[in-house]
Amino acid sequence: MGSNMGKSRQILHAAWLALHEHPDIAPLVLSSPYRSQPVGMDSNRWFINAVALVHSRLSPFNLLQVLQAIENRHGRRRSPQASGYQDRTLDLDLLLYDDRILRTPHLVLPHPRLTQRRFVLEPLCEIAADRIHPISRIPLRSLLLDGEKELFHQHVEKVSWGIAGGGPSSRE
Repeated sequence: MGSNMGKSRQILHAAWLALHEHPDIAPLVLSSPYRSQPVGMDSNRWFINAVALVHSRLSPFNLLQVLQAIENRHGRRRSPQASGYQDRTLDLDLLLYDDRILRTPHLVLPHPRLTQRRFVLEPLCEIAADRIHPISRIPLRSLLLDGEKELFHQHVEKVSWGIAGGGPSSRE
């Protein structure tokens, strides 16, 4: 989950609540939010990122459709003319789906840049550090530690939810 436009923490919290509303999705755990510099794009707007663990009866493709519908409800607009990454109100990526490995034009699993992005690995390791990466067969915690030298230049800091009512609970 990521956002760098609008009230990003509230938007991520609303997306977490939207996952609770879907009958075929059972949200299990939400990481802390992490503030990070934009990576791979030219923007002055920093991101708030978090990672959610859910159980779902949906196929990976149908789950991706649900995630994109939630993005759209929160003002996400994808411009076909735009090249590269753009500022966004909400970005919901499917990082892993069990141990599946997929390579299609619409979905790649595991997420192809998962191990290259500290803003993904840190919150992911907070909630699933012992999970094994389906391709490398290495625990995520080890991928973060092994990649720290390369990922060190990416500024990532854990922050609080700072939302009235305490924000999302990792046990919701």
